[in-house]
Amino acid sequence: MQLGIHRSVRRKVLVIVLVTTFVALLVSAIALLTYEARGYRSFLFSDVTTQADILARTSAPALAFNDAAAATATLAMMSSRPVIDAAAIYTADGKLFATYRQIGNTRPFPDTAEARGPQVEGRAMTLFHPIVENNQLLGTVYLRAKYELADRVVDYLLILGAVMLVSLLVAALVSMWLQGSVTGPILAVTDVARRIVEDRDFNLRAAKTTEDEVGTLVDAFNAMLAEVSERQQALEDSNRKLHQESEDRKNAEISLRLADKHKDEFLATLAHELRNPLAPMVNAVSLMRSPKATEATSEQARDIIQRQLSHMIRLVDDLLDVSRISRGKLTVRREPVELAKILENAVDTVRPLLEREHQALSIEIPERPIFMQADPVRLSQVFANLLNNASRYTQSGGKIGLTAAVHGNTARITVSDNGKGIAAEDLSGIFAMFAQDQDAGQRVQAGLGVGLALAKRLVELHGGSIQAESPGAGKGSTFTVQLPVKAALTSEQGRPVAAAKALPAGACARILLVDDNVDFATSLSFLLQEMGHEVCVAHNAEEALARAGEFQPDFAFLDIGLPVIDGYELARRLQALLRSDIPLVAISGCGQEEDRRRAREAGFAWYLVKPVGLESIRSALNSLAARRG
Repeated sequence: MQLGIHRSVRRKVLVIVLVTTFVALLVSAIALLTYEARGYRSFLFSDVTTQADILARTSAPALAFNDAAAATATLAMMSSRPVIDAAAIYTADGKLFATYRQIGNTRPFPDTAEARGPQVEGRAMTLFHPIVENNQLLGTVYLRAKYELADRVVDYLLILGAVMLVSLLVAALVSMWLQGSVTGPILAVTDVARRIVEDRDFNLRAAKTTEDEVGTLVDAFNAMLAEVSERQQALEDSNRKLHQESEDRKNAEISLRLADKHKDEFLATLAHELRNPLAPMVNAVSLMRSPKATEATSEQARDIIQRQLSHMIRLVDDLLDVSRISRGKLTVRREPVELAKILENAVDTVRPLLEREHQALSIEIPERPIFMQADPVRLSQVFANLLNNASRYTQSGGKIGLTAAVHGNTARITVSDNGKGIAAEDLSGIFAMFAQDQDAGQRVQAGLGVGLALAKRLVELHGGSIQAESPGAGKGSTFTVQLPVKAALTSEQGRPVAAAKALPAGACARILLVDDNVDFATSLSFLLQEMGHEVCVAHNAEEALARAGEFQPDFAFLDIGLPVIDGYELARRLQALLRSDIPLVAISGCGQEEDRRRAREAGFAWYLVKPVGLESIRSALNSLAARRG
């Protein structure tokens, strides 16, 4: 069967090539013969007419002078033209005047001249051409030429026959070549298909030898084999994948349970950390409202409220920073700042905790000022978190160290302690979000486990790095922060601008305070009045605009989230109503950079984030007063 297919394909290719070649040659031969016949007839007509015209011109004098010998000599010139078989000159009355024949030609001349053009008569072409001199007919020239079209056709047929024979031989050779390039790959595909059926080996492939349709067929066949192989492999892998998916589901379920456990632990920790400061604050308020409360008791209650409120503010700030980290919104605002000032602020933040735990803090920093381009608030937060973390995991009466040194253009700050240390297996995840020691919950104000993660992110935003080291559990720990130092900042160039001078003692400013939270507005009004300022309170924009013209404030504290007309629009209307340079202070529960930018565009000169402390208010008023001179 395979041999039959082999012969059939080869025979079909041979027949197609030979028939195609023969038909093409036959059509070409017919076209050439037709063209040659028309061309030969046209050429001979033109040639005979030209010769007749020449004879007419040269024989005219001989006719005019009745010189037959001269006319015969003129006709004898036709001996140089073998195609002219015979020639004659007739007089004006149609009588034969002079003649010329080729040797061996015995065909008679016409008896009289006729008025007609070239005509084909058998194997000859004849022509009568008038002889005219000065518009007078002198006679007629007769020419008879050989018309050898049949001979030329035979010659052409012989040539075309030879050409067709050679062409068919070449076509046969081409057919043999095509059989190798066309039928060969087809037979190879057939052989591969047979082997696949017999051996079930789908990895076999047919060899591609051409880039034509046959090559496309081979590619399609191989692609089909590849797809079949892939499907077979997919079927073979199905059980393994199902088994693996089952294992993955089990692992995912374990991960989800672990994540749910961590969520519950975090929520429990958050609830615990929020209740811890709330409980003493509630007790303190109860003490202050007691009729038996003494001044000393009230003072102690106020201290408790202040201390616990500060702790709650820190917890809320940590949660907000966690949200900013997760959304990539945590930013720093760089300015020239001295490292010693940053560390001093951090130490002041944790000093109450250190004193309560009776922990000793040793500080070693270079006497030469170290300046850098950084966000002082955020870096103070970093080192406060590290010091707070060291105090939290160090026993009462323990020792904590803070050192700083400069190596080239890098500042190296180290916070160390002799506390409970960190186990080697926990070091790699110490900076993870919500990572906490399991015993931390036993300590007061254990925190939410975001301080170190926040510190790491803030240090990285400053182009620095942070590392944790510990010899092991019970052997203390060391946190090292490396920050770039601007080499171009000298003590004169880089020293921060001095703080604005405070308002003169006893100076009274007229302050417009607008906030829809009545309790907040009332409490802040009391603080401002205790500072010696005159305060006008309004709880919405309409009320503020109605009272501002009469009150004529020196400063305006505006809540951004006012109903109906927000703080941004109120700021613009107050500037139009009073004066464009009135110092405006924005008060908002949102502290994102986008909120601050919108406030600046609306004309606010200062931005305060709730809860607002007394020092923040005093700093804002002092700075704005300094700007106004």
